[in-house]
Amino acid sequence: MSITAERKAELIKEYATKDGDTGSPEVQVAILTERINNLTEHFKGHGKDNHSRRGLLKMVAQRRSLLDYVKGKNEERYKTLIQRLGIRR
Repeated sequence: MSITAERKAELIKEYATKDGDTGSPEVQVAILTERINNLTEHFKGHGKDNHSRRGLLKMVAQRRSLLDYVKGKNEERYKTLIQRLGIRR
């Protein structure tokens, strides 16, 4: 259900706005999206796992608030980010 350290490092490298960037909204949204996708796959085989479903809903809400923040700061950055991640909102 969680992502590996190697995959997380790849996401940070791909979505970082500058060297050493690990906390920008783009990186946070990318990591959350990866975790959400993993949990979505998990639920295909474990439909009654309500404890993990609560965590999924919290992650989706956190991602939404980060995306709203990016959209408020820079509309173009937001559009680029959701296009790169394949998020339809």
